[in-house]
Amino acid sequence: MAGSAPEGTQFDARQFDQKLNEVLEGQDEFFTSYDEVHESFDAMGLQENLLRGIYAYGFEKPSAIQQRGIVPFCKGLDVIQQAQSGTGKTATFCSGVLQQLDYTLVQCQALVLAPTRELAQQIEKVMRALGDYLGVKVHACVGGTSVREDQRILQAGVHVVVGTPGRVFDMLKRQSLRADSIKMFVLDEADEMLSRGFKDQIYDIFQLLPPKIQVGVFSATMPPEALEITRKFMSKPVRILVKRDELTLEGIKQFYVNVEKEEWKLETLCDLYETLAITQSVIFVNTRRKVDWLTDKMRSRDHTVSATHGDMDQNTRDIIMREFRSGSSRVLITTDLLARGIDVQQVSLVINFDLPTQPENYLHRIGRSGRFGRKGVAINFVTRDDERMLFDIQKFYNVVVEELPSNVADLL
Repeated sequence: MAGSAPEGTQFDARQFDQKLNEVLEGQDEFFTSYDEVHESFDAMGLQENLLRGIYAYGFEKPSAIQQRGIVPFCKGLDVIQQAQSGTGKTATFCSGVLQQLDYTLVQCQALVLAPTRELAQQIEKVMRALGDYLGVKVHACVGGTSVREDQRILQAGVHVVVGTPGRVFDMLKRQSLRADSIKMFVLDEADEMLSRGFKDQIYDIFQLLPPKIQVGVFSATMPPEALEITRKFMSKPVRILVKRDELTLEGIKQFYVNVEKEEWKLETLCDLYETLAITQSVIFVNTRRKVDWLTDKMRSRDHTVSATHGDMDQNTRDIIMREFRSGSSRVLITTDLLARGIDVQQVSLVINFDLPTQPENYLHRIGRSGRFGRKGVAINFVTRDDERMLFDIQKFYNVVVEELPSNVADLL
């Protein structure tokens, strides 16, 4: 084969294709796809008290991922479920966990890991609410809280622990969290978790869990590291894929405002303020410094706003989120860090004061506003420099973002 260069390259390309195919075929054997669909929660064979919790929480009809994802998890299968944020993944694995717990045994039987404290606390809330009539005991093990308090609660006994990898690993090592009864292990936002560098900790935690354990991996994307985790830890997993076009940008009206220059954004926002305060709204900016700057500017004009970002301590963030959830504060200014942890039922308006730096984050931000089956409005502030990004976002999600009409208040 030692001919001229082009032949050599051709040969490599063929070899590469062949390699790639082998890898892909290997993957097909590894996953089986699961396509059974249950159109209603009643058809899923769930226990009566779990159904009561699901309906009391306000779910009426299962979302696409719930229609396909709850039952295989309840059957004890290892599952890989791929869907964006805002599609109902949390309720999918919460239902699967709650269905399988032995409530007479007050020991940790399910461990759920999430990349941020906000998300862990959000999952804990959903797990509690859905399991309200089952008497489930759930505890969130996250950094920034008292270790002693964690130990006290765990020793008193819980059914489910939701947490961030660092604190959970710590509790397992101290044996404050006993692993002997854990039979379900869930990784939520697995792609996020791996990109935040939790890989080693996840592996370490896995080593401490019983060998026969059901694993569920939930992720918007499946980067190679996530696939590697699934290969190492899962046996014959079923893969459930909810495609991007089934996601919840539907029902969300999206507009842009041409602000030309960065320094004109503030005026534009103040013009919109009366409209904002009609409902609850979230304003996204790209940096923590800008959260502080914008908050100061709005307050100096006597506009009431709340703000959260990653530099604040956990306690402060909790208080602010509580105020916002209860509706006593109506406008929240925040960064992407918290986009995944904000699940406020009443948010019907999201403003991207800054366009996100990555198209993926657009969905995490505004996918909140319409949450499954709810309506919402998103308004994007676009400067000349942002036009390219807006174009990318429209292409990425296959949506058309129109210019904001003057009657925005009527849309809410």
